[in-house]
Amino acid sequence: MTRWTTAAVVTTASAVLVLAPVLTGCSDNNSPSSTASKAASAASSLASQGASAASSLASQAASAGSSLSSQAASALASATAEAGQKLDEIKNGTNVKSDVTLGTPATGSDGRTTVQVTVRNTAGSTKSFAVEVTFRDSGGGLLDVVIVTLSDVPAGKSADATARSTHQLSGDGGVKAEVGQAVRY
Repeated sequence: MTRWTTAAVVTTASAVLVLAPVLTGCSDNNSPSSTASKAASAASSLASQGASAASSLASQAASAGSSLSSQAASALASATAEAGQKLDEIKNGTNVKSDVTLGTPATGSDGRTTVQVTVRNTAGSTKSFAVEVTFRDSGGGLLDVVIVTLSDVPAGKSADATARSTHQLSGDGGVKAEVGQAVRY
């Protein structure tokens, strides 16, 4: 005669619940205490295996999280460097940060953040603009940097463009947009 007993093991350190059927065979001692003893022994074995597996999973999750964090930092550094390089390429530009306004940031269906950029050309001739837009979390942490170029804005006129983050952004309290630099040339 074969009996199936279910052993339940909960490891609190990793919040893993393991339910396993334990096969118990007939012997001369088929008492409930003998069956319970076999189930407890199997449960103890499963508990140590479950704790080891949970520890391994936690280690893998931490490693993956660290890798994603590293990738995000690398992407931000790359975007920041690229933005700086684009602004450095502009010769004989004038700092016109005060001639730039930003709208309210919004998240698109693709998860990327956008914001309207408006420049006002206060020069006496047609000019182009390069505007660095920084996206920050509510604590001021830098999330992304993009450059928006508006070409051939007539003297005394305004022009609009849209700044779009290079990747999906999120932050407690939402994402804020700021003008980092603005150059008229």
